[in-house]
Amino acid sequence: MSTRQRQKAGPRAHHTGPEELVHTAAMARRFYLEGQSKTEIAEEFGISRFKVARTLEAAVRDGLIRLEIRLPAELDAERSDALRTRYGLRHALVFNSRADDPGGAAVVTHRLGAVTADLLAEIVTDGDVLGLIWGPEIEALSPELTSLARCTVVQLCGVTPLRPVDANAVDAVRRAAAVARGAAYPIYAPHLLPDGKTARMLRGQPGIAEAVSRFSHITKAVITVGGWSPGLSTVYDALSESEREDYRRQGACAEVSGRLLDAEGRVVAPELSERIIAISFDELRRVPDVILLADGAERAMATSAALKTGLFNGIVTDTAVAEHLLA
Repeated sequence: MSTRQRQKAGPRAHHTGPEELVHTAAMARRFYLEGQSKTEIAEEFGISRFKVARTLEAAVRDGLIRLEIRLPAELDAERSDALRTRYGLRHALVFNSRADDPGGAAVVTHRLGAVTADLLAEIVTDGDVLGLIWGPEIEALSPELTSLARCTVVQLCGVTPLRPVDANAVDAVRRAAAVARGAAYPIYAPHLLPDGKTARMLRGQPGIAEAVSRFSHITKAVITVGGWSPGLSTVYDALSESEREDYRRQGACAEVSGRLLDAEGRVVAPELSERIIAISFDELRRVPDVILLADGAERAMATSAALKTGLFNGIVTDTAVAEHLLA
Protein backbone atom coordinates (compact mmCIF):
# COMPACT_ATOMS: atom_id res chain seq x y z
CA MET A 1 0.00 0.00 0.00
CA SER A 2 1.37 3.38 -1.03
CA THR A 3 1.67 6.33 1.36
CA ARG A 4 -1.25 8.00 -0.47
CA GLN A 5 -3.41 4.89 -0.01
CA ARG A 6 -2.55 4.68 3.71
CA GLN A 7 -3.51 8.34 4.17
CA LYS A 8 -6.88 7.76 2.47
CA ALA A 9 -7.54 4.73 4.68
CA GLY A 10 -7.11 6.89 7.78
CA PRO A 11 -5.15 6.20 10.96
CA ARG A 12 -4.78 2.60 12.03
CA ALA A 13 -7.01 1.53 14.93
CA HIS A 14 -5.17 1.39 18.24
CA HIS A 15 -4.13 -2.11 19.22
CA THR A 16 -3.66 -2.79 22.91
CA GLY A 17 -0.66 -5.09 23.16
CA PRO A 18 0.53 -7.24 26.05
CA GLU A 19 3.06 -4.70 27.27
CA GLU A 20 0.42 -1.94 27.49
CA LEU A 21 -1.91 -4.29 29.37
CA VAL A 22 0.83 -5.15 31.87
CA HIS A 23 1.70 -1.47 32.34
CA THR A 24 -1.95 -0.55 32.82
CA ALA A 25 -2.36 -3.30 35.42
CA ALA A 26 0.73 -2.06 37.24
CA MET A 27 -0.53 1.53 37.24
CA ALA A 28 -3.90 0.39 38.56
CA ARG A 29 -2.26 -1.61 41.34
CA ARG A 30 -0.15 1.36 42.41
CA PHE A 31 -3.05 3.84 42.28
CA TYR A 32 -5.96 1.80 43.70
CA LEU A 33 -4.20 -0.64 46.02
CA GLU A 34 -0.94 1.02 47.06
CA GLY A 35 -2.22 4.59 47.24
CA GLN A 36 0.40 6.17 44.97
CA SER A 37 -0.48 9.46 43.29
CA LYS A 38 -0.80 9.85 39.54
CA THR A 39 2.26 12.09 39.61
CA GLU A 40 4.34 9.38 41.29
CA ILE A 41 3.15 6.80 38.77
CA ALA A 42 3.90 9.14 35.87
CA GLU A 43 7.48 9.62 37.07
CA GLU A 44 8.00 5.87 37.39
CA PHE A 45 6.72 5.09 33.88
CA GLY A 46 8.17 8.18 32.20
CA ILE A 47 4.84 9.57 30.99
CA SER A 48 2.67 12.56 31.87
CA ARG A 49 0.22 12.60 34.78
CA PHE A 50 -2.56 13.19 32.24
CA LYS A 51 -1.55 10.06 30.33
CA VAL A 52 -1.81 8.06 33.58
CA ALA A 53 -5.29 9.48 34.20
CA ARG A 54 -6.44 8.65 30.65
CA THR A 55 -5.03 5.14 30.93
CA LEU A 56 -6.85 4.44 34.20
CA GLU A 57 -10.11 5.93 32.89
CA ALA A 58 -9.92 3.82 29.72
CA ALA A 59 -9.15 0.69 31.74
CA VAL A 60 -12.28 1.20 33.85
CA ARG A 61 -14.38 2.01 30.77
CA ASP A 62 -13.15 -1.04 28.84
CA GLY A 63 -13.53 -3.45 31.75
CA LEU A 64 -9.85 -4.12 32.34
CA ILE A 65 -10.31 -2.69 35.85
CA ARG A 66 -13.49 -3.47 37.75
CA LEU A 67 -14.26 -1.35 40.79
CA GLU A 68 -16.50 -2.86 43.45
CA ILE A 69 -17.99 -0.99 46.40
CA ARG A 70 -18.57 -3.47 49.18
CA LEU A 71 -20.43 -2.35 52.30
CA PRO A 72 -21.60 -4.49 55.19
CA ALA A 73 -24.75 -6.29 54.09
CA GLU A 74 -26.98 -4.35 56.45
CA LEU A 75 -26.16 -0.91 55.00
CA ASP A 76 -28.14 0.59 52.11
CA ALA A 77 -25.71 2.99 50.47
CA GLU A 78 -28.13 4.32 47.85
CA ARG A 79 -30.89 5.27 50.27
CA SER A 80 -28.36 6.62 52.78
CA ASP A 81 -26.97 9.02 50.21
CA ALA A 82 -30.44 9.93 48.94
CA LEU A 83 -31.57 10.85 52.48
CA ARG A 84 -28.43 12.88 53.08
CA THR A 85 -29.00 14.85 49.89
CA ARG A 86 -32.79 15.26 50.21
CA TYR A 87 -32.70 16.60 53.77
CA GLY A 88 -29.30 18.32 53.75
CA LEU A 89 -27.91 16.04 56.47
CA ARG A 90 -24.32 15.60 57.58
CA HIS A 91 -24.84 12.00 58.70
CA ALA A 92 -27.33 9.58 57.13
CA LEU A 93 -27.28 5.80 57.55
CA VAL A 94 -30.01 3.46 56.33
CA PHE A 95 -29.85 -0.23 57.19
CA ASN A 96 -31.81 -2.97 55.47
CA SER A 97 -34.99 -4.26 57.05
CA ARG A 98 -37.94 -6.31 55.82
CA ALA A 99 -41.51 -6.59 56.99
CA ASP A 100 -40.99 -10.34 57.44
CA ASP A 101 -37.71 -10.06 59.37
CA PRO A 102 -37.41 -13.05 61.74
CA GLY A 103 -37.70 -11.68 65.25
CA GLY A 104 -39.80 -8.72 64.11
CA ALA A 105 -39.41 -5.22 65.50
CA ALA A 106 -36.98 -6.25 68.25
CA VAL A 107 -34.42 -7.44 65.68
CA VAL A 108 -34.76 -4.21 63.68
CA THR A 109 -34.24 -2.12 66.83
CA HIS A 110 -31.17 -4.20 67.67
CA ARG A 111 -29.72 -3.45 64.22
CA LEU A 112 -30.47 0.24 64.75
CA GLY A 113 -28.51 0.13 68.00
CA ALA A 114 -25.57 -1.65 66.40
CA VAL A 115 -25.30 0.74 63.44
CA THR A 116 -25.61 3.77 65.75
CA ALA A 117 -22.89 2.41 68.03
CA ASP A 118 -20.55 2.14 65.04
CA LEU A 119 -21.43 5.68 63.96
CA LEU A 120 -20.68 7.09 67.42
CA ALA A 121 -17.35 5.24 67.49
CA GLU A 122 -16.57 7.00 64.22
CA ILE A 123 -17.70 10.57 64.93
CA VAL A 124 -17.26 11.13 68.68
CA THR A 125 -13.90 12.70 69.45
CA ASP A 126 -11.91 13.34 72.62
CA GLY A 127 -13.49 16.07 74.71
CA ASP A 128 -17.00 15.73 73.26
CA VAL A 129 -20.03 15.83 75.53
CA LEU A 130 -22.38 13.09 74.34
CA GLY A 131 -26.07 13.35 75.19
CA LEU A 132 -28.37 10.30 75.14
CA ILE A 133 -32.15 10.57 75.29
CA TRP A 134 -34.10 7.68 76.82
CA GLY A 135 -35.77 5.05 74.65
CA PRO A 136 -35.68 1.39 73.60
CA GLU A 137 -33.31 2.36 70.81
CA ILE A 138 -30.79 3.63 73.37
CA GLU A 139 -31.18 0.40 75.31
CA ALA A 140 -30.31 -1.45 72.06
CA LEU A 141 -27.36 0.89 71.46
CA SER A 142 -25.82 0.48 74.91
CA PRO A 143 -24.53 -3.12 74.73
CA GLU A 144 -23.19 -2.52 71.19
CA LEU A 145 -20.89 0.31 72.32
CA THR A 146 -17.44 -1.23 72.54
CA SER A 147 -15.32 1.72 71.42
CA LEU A 148 -15.74 5.43 72.10
CA ALA A 149 -13.38 8.37 72.34
CA ARG A 150 -12.86 9.82 75.80
CA CYS A 151 -15.94 11.96 76.44
CA THR A 152 -18.54 12.96 79.00
CA VAL A 153 -21.97 11.29 78.75
CA VAL A 154 -25.15 13.08 79.82
CA GLN A 155 -28.68 11.71 80.09
CA LEU A 156 -30.99 14.09 78.22
CA CYS A 157 -34.31 13.20 79.86
CA GLY A 158 -35.89 11.35 82.71
CA VAL A 159 -37.32 7.87 82.28
CA THR A 160 -40.88 6.70 81.86
CA PRO A 161 -42.75 6.42 85.16
CA LEU A 162 -43.96 3.03 83.96
CA ARG A 163 -40.49 1.55 84.52
CA PRO A 164 -37.98 1.67 87.40
CA VAL A 165 -36.17 5.00 87.59
CA ASP A 166 -32.75 3.45 88.09
CA ALA A 167 -32.93 1.01 85.17
CA ASN A 168 -32.24 1.07 81.44
CA ALA A 169 -31.71 4.77 80.73
CA VAL A 170 -29.34 5.23 83.65
CA ASP A 171 -27.58 1.98 82.84
CA ALA A 172 -27.11 3.05 79.21
CA VAL A 173 -25.54 6.35 80.24
CA ARG A 174 -23.25 4.70 82.77
CA ARG A 175 -22.15 2.02 80.29
CA ALA A 176 -21.40 4.57 77.57
CA ALA A 177 -19.37 6.64 80.03
CA ALA A 178 -17.45 3.55 81.13
CA VAL A 179 -16.57 2.71 77.51
CA ALA A 180 -15.56 6.35 76.94
CA ARG A 181 -13.61 6.54 80.21
CA GLY A 182 -15.47 9.74 81.01
CA ALA A 183 -17.87 11.20 83.55
CA ALA A 184 -21.53 10.15 83.59
CA TYR A 185 -24.44 12.46 84.42
CA PRO A 186 -27.62 10.36 84.78
CA ILE A 187 -31.05 11.70 85.69
CA TYR A 188 -32.78 9.83 88.51
CA ALA A 189 -36.24 11.20 87.81
CA PRO A 190 -39.33 10.52 85.71
CA HIS A 191 -39.65 11.96 82.22
CA LEU A 192 -43.21 13.22 82.66
CA LEU A 193 -44.47 14.69 85.94
CA PRO A 194 -48.07 15.30 87.08
CA ASP A 195 -47.70 19.08 86.89
CA GLY A 196 -45.23 21.87 86.19
CA LYS A 197 -44.63 22.65 89.87
CA THR A 198 -43.42 19.11 90.60
CA ALA A 199 -41.20 19.16 87.50
CA ARG A 200 -39.60 22.47 88.52
CA MET A 201 -38.96 21.17 92.01
CA LEU A 202 -37.24 18.04 90.71
CA ARG A 203 -35.13 19.99 88.21
CA GLY A 204 -33.72 21.88 91.20
CA GLN A 205 -32.64 18.76 93.07
CA PRO A 206 -28.81 18.57 93.29
CA GLY A 207 -28.24 15.38 91.27
CA ILE A 208 -30.77 16.27 88.57
CA ALA A 209 -29.69 19.92 88.39
CA GLU A 210 -26.11 18.78 87.80
CA ALA A 211 -27.12 16.77 84.73
CA VAL A 212 -29.48 19.46 83.42
CA SER A 213 -26.73 22.09 83.72
CA ARG A 214 -24.68 20.02 81.24
CA PHE A 215 -27.33 20.35 78.50
CA SER A 216 -25.74 23.60 77.29
CA HIS A 217 -22.39 21.81 76.84
CA ILE A 218 -23.63 18.93 74.65
CA THR A 219 -21.68 18.59 71.40
CA LYS A 220 -23.31 15.41 70.08
CA ALA A 221 -26.84 14.27 70.90
CA VAL A 222 -28.69 11.06 70.07
CA ILE A 223 -32.46 11.56 70.03
CA THR A 224 -35.31 9.11 69.42
CA VAL A 225 -38.73 9.82 67.95
CA GLY A 226 -42.03 8.46 69.18
CA GLY A 227 -45.25 7.95 67.25
CA TRP A 228 -48.61 8.93 68.72
CA SER A 229 -49.85 5.39 69.40
CA PRO A 230 -49.58 2.82 72.19
CA GLY A 231 -46.07 1.51 72.66
CA LEU A 232 -44.53 4.08 70.32
CA SER A 233 -44.10 6.96 72.77
CA THR A 234 -43.33 6.95 76.48
CA VAL A 235 -45.27 10.20 76.85
CA TYR A 236 -48.32 8.74 75.07
CA ASP A 237 -48.26 5.68 77.32
CA ALA A 238 -47.98 7.82 80.47
CA LEU A 239 -50.95 10.09 79.70
CA SER A 240 -54.62 9.45 80.35
CA GLU A 241 -56.86 8.39 77.47
CA SER A 242 -58.62 11.77 77.46
CA GLU A 243 -55.27 13.61 77.25
CA ARG A 244 -54.10 11.42 74.40
CA GLU A 245 -57.24 12.08 72.38
CA ASP A 246 -57.15 15.79 73.16
CA TYR A 247 -53.59 16.06 71.83
CA ARG A 248 -54.47 13.90 68.83
CA ARG A 249 -57.28 16.33 67.95
CA GLN A 250 -54.70 19.12 68.14
CA GLY A 251 -52.69 17.30 65.48
CA ALA A 252 -50.11 15.38 67.55
CA CYS A 253 -48.47 12.64 65.50
CA ALA A 254 -44.94 12.58 66.94
CA GLU A 255 -43.03 13.04 70.18
CA VAL A 256 -39.44 14.26 70.39
CA SER A 257 -37.76 14.90 73.74
CA GLY A 258 -41.20 14.98 75.38
CA ARG A 259 -42.53 17.65 73.00
CA LEU A 260 -45.47 16.83 70.74
CA LEU A 261 -45.35 17.63 67.03
CA ASP A 262 -47.89 17.80 64.25
CA ALA A 263 -47.19 16.50 60.75
CA GLU A 264 -45.44 19.74 59.78
CA GLY A 265 -43.05 19.60 62.72
CA ARG A 266 -44.82 22.30 64.73
CA VAL A 267 -45.03 21.98 68.51
CA VAL A 268 -48.47 20.95 69.79
CA ALA A 269 -49.58 21.66 73.38
CA PRO A 270 -46.52 23.61 74.55
CA GLU A 271 -47.94 23.60 78.08
CA LEU A 272 -47.01 19.91 78.31
CA SER A 273 -43.34 20.93 78.18
CA GLU A 274 -43.64 22.35 81.69
CA ARG A 275 -44.23 18.81 82.98
CA ILE A 276 -41.22 17.34 81.18
CA ILE A 277 -37.67 16.80 82.41
CA ALA A 278 -35.72 16.75 79.15
CA ILE A 279 -33.44 18.84 76.97
CA SER A 280 -35.40 21.61 75.24
CA PHE A 281 -35.60 22.33 71.52
CA ASP A 282 -33.75 25.62 72.04
CA GLU A 283 -30.91 23.73 73.71
CA LEU A 284 -30.87 21.10 70.96
CA ARG A 285 -30.59 23.80 68.28
CA ARG A 286 -27.25 24.82 69.80
CA VAL A 287 -25.81 21.29 69.60
CA PRO A 288 -23.42 20.85 66.62
CA ASP A 289 -24.48 17.26 65.87
CA VAL A 290 -27.98 15.94 66.63
CA ILE A 291 -28.65 12.39 65.40
CA LEU A 292 -32.22 11.10 65.05
CA LEU A 293 -32.91 7.39 65.59
CA ALA A 294 -36.03 5.89 64.02
CA ASP A 295 -37.09 2.39 63.00
CA GLY A 296 -40.28 0.72 61.88
CA ALA A 297 -42.88 1.80 59.32
CA GLU A 298 -45.20 2.80 62.18
CA ARG A 299 -42.77 5.60 63.06
CA ALA A 300 -42.34 6.85 59.49
CA MET A 301 -44.80 9.75 59.73
CA ALA A 302 -43.38 10.77 63.10
CA THR A 303 -39.86 10.72 61.66
CA SER A 304 -40.93 13.00 58.82
CA ALA A 305 -42.40 15.44 61.36
CA ALA A 306 -39.21 15.33 63.43
CA LEU A 307 -37.00 16.17 60.45
CA LYS A 308 -39.21 19.17 59.63
CA THR A 309 -38.26 20.78 62.95
CA GLY A 310 -34.78 21.49 61.61
CA LEU A 311 -33.26 20.12 64.81
CA PHE A 312 -31.40 17.25 63.19
CA ASN A 313 -28.36 17.03 60.96
CA GLY A 314 -28.11 13.26 61.11
CA ILE A 315 -30.31 10.15 61.03
CA VAL A 316 -29.96 6.41 61.50
CA THR A 317 -32.99 4.54 60.24
CA ASP A 318 -34.22 1.46 58.42
CA THR A 319 -35.49 0.75 54.93
CA ALA A 320 -39.18 1.15 55.84
CA VAL A 321 -38.74 4.64 57.25
CA ALA A 322 -36.33 5.71 54.49
CA GLU A 323 -38.77 4.70 51.76
CA HIS A 324 -41.47 6.88 53.33
CA LEU A 325 -39.10 9.83 53.68
CA LEU A 326 -37.96 9.54 50.06
CA ALA A 327 -41.41 8.94 48.54
